[in-house]
Amino acid sequence: MMDDADEYVIVPADALSPGALQGLLEEFVSREGTDYGLKEYSLEQKVASVRRQLERGEIVIVFDPESSSTTLRTRDSLRKRS
Repeated sequence: MMDDADEYVIVPADALSPGALQGLLEEFVSREGTDYGLKEYSLEQKVASVRRQLERGEIVIVFDPESSSTTLRTRDSLRKRS
């Protein structure tokens, strides 16, 4: 898991194949600890919501070369590091 001390690389969404992006989004929304409130949402609804946030630039794809892991982070959380 990445913390604020780690170096990271922001990966443009269009650098991933459609299948790779879909897999990343599905894996992200399926992680234990992701909470969507009291209402239940389908996997498709969760992925669509995260995809919209990615398209609006609210979240970014972040690759950590040290752990070879990829995740999504809010743009605001990355700005706070500066």
